[in-house]
Amino acid sequence: MTRNPTTLAQRAAAWARGVVPFMRSARPAGTAQVRRFAAARIDRHTADWLDTQNSINQELRTDLAKLRSRGRDLVNNNDYARKFAGMCADNIIGPAGIRLQARVFDPPTKPGQAPIADELANAAIESAWLEWCAVADYNRRQTLRDLCATACAGLPADGEFLWRIVRGKAAGNRFGLAIQAIDVDRIDTMHNQQLPGGAAVVMGVEIDAFGTPQALHIFAAHPNDGERSSRQRMRVPVADLIHAFKVDRAGQVRGIPWMAPGMLSLHHLGSFMLAAILAAENGANHYGFFTTPDGVAPLGAADATTGEQITTSQPGTYDTLPAGVTFQAHESKYPSETFGPFVKTALQRVATGWRVSYHSLANDLEGVSFSSIRSGTLEERDRWAADQEWFITVALERVFTEWLQAALLLGAITMPNGSPLPAAKYAKFVQHEWQPRRWDWVDPKSDMEAKILAIRAGLMAPQDVAASMGYDFADNIAAIAAANKSAEAAGVQLTAYAATPGAVPHTTQPPATPPAKAAA
Repeated sequence: MTRNPTTLAQRAAAWARGVVPFMRSARPAGTAQVRRFAAARIDRHTADWLDTQNSINQELRTDLAKLRSRGRDLVNNNDYARKFAGMCADNIIGPAGIRLQARVFDPPTKPGQAPIADELANAAIESAWLEWCAVADYNRRQTLRDLCATACAGLPADGEFLWRIVRGKAAGNRFGLAIQAIDVDRIDTMHNQQLPGGAAVVMGVEIDAFGTPQALHIFAAHPNDGERSSRQRMRVPVADLIHAFKVDRAGQVRGIPWMAPGMLSLHHLGSFMLAAILAAENGANHYGFFTTPDGVAPLGAADATTGEQITTSQPGTYDTLPAGVTFQAHESKYPSETFGPFVKTALQRVATGWRVSYHSLANDLEGVSFSSIRSGTLEERDRWAADQEWFITVALERVFTEWLQAALLLGAITMPNGSPLPAAKYAKFVQHEWQPRRWDWVDPKSDMEAKILAIRAGLMAPQDVAASMGYDFADNIAAIAAANKSAEAAGVQLTAYAATPGAVPHTTQPPATPPAKAAA
């Protein structure tokens, strides 16, 4: 039997006998393996390409502290990082915060009738919520809107935020609930431990055998806070905490800083810009060197530290050099015509990693057309809208349900007649919606006309249009009715709310009886 058939005839004979021949590779010994995916090749071009098969938690265990510290340094000292942190707070939370809209309904009184909005209960809940938002901070420094903005502004550098829920008298307000913001540095990242039954502590987060968080191990105070520093660790159940971050991989227990993809590029760009600025400054000052035949320095001012002679010039003045002394100017290459395009390209790369438009990050509208800025703006707004929904889900939903339970039990939500809303009807009163901030249109006239056409075609409801603009439709109707009533009392007609030209006026009168046909 031929173990290594080399000819076609030999291979065919081997297959006919039912023998699977052993084939040697046609590849010469010592040659590199050819991979089907180019990105998986291992050669001199990919030698510095790091690859890992570690879990996300293992990667964060070694890199999280460094990522956070460098991210905070960028936010403190880099213009664009500071801008991105502000963009996160401004676009996710907005100047007025994410507003609560109670949606309490009474059951219909007749078959086929739609539920009836309980306007009194809705107004009572929203009024009490606004009152609580002003005193929501356990430390009495911020409103709930400010707490949310601070949390979102820290996500670029920290990737996560931590709130503790304080209940009962300790909350310090009549609603029995408060929120305490806790620095994520207080989570003991270095605490890793196996527990009985398959449970474990991973970077300060205690999980069960299925990976579900059970508690956080938190320092009593910040570990690096001078005299107040503490390494004393306490276990806090997740029922008393809101630990929020975006999950990028399964099993992840800690957040990844949002700026991580562009941090290195931004750091190098900052160093380059500083060097270019200093070079341009030296070039503008006509920096140079004096040379003498004997090597002795020319007359000038003496440096107080080294004693060396220094000769300086003033702008617009000309000095006479001593005999034999020549001046050799240092010609700076900056400002260079390539500086601007290079910085723009680098910032475009950073903006791509952070999923924002370049013109928003860099405040650069040069050469931007209307169509391009519209496309980039709309795509960016989709990202912010998704972040808003994420924040509502991980933070505000939990806060509202906790607040409503505590407020109802304490009788802190009252109707106009002074009677409290009954706690037994929690399921009725918990119905609500959130109205996050919205943005002005890129082309207001065209966008509004498109909305009106969508309403007339039955593709959108007026309520949806109002919500897309950041308004509550019911509040708008009430405000318009009040405006019309005030105008009628003053004998003024508000043309803005007059009937649409060409529309058929509505009437409740029956149509006129047609005349009888003449007898034949």
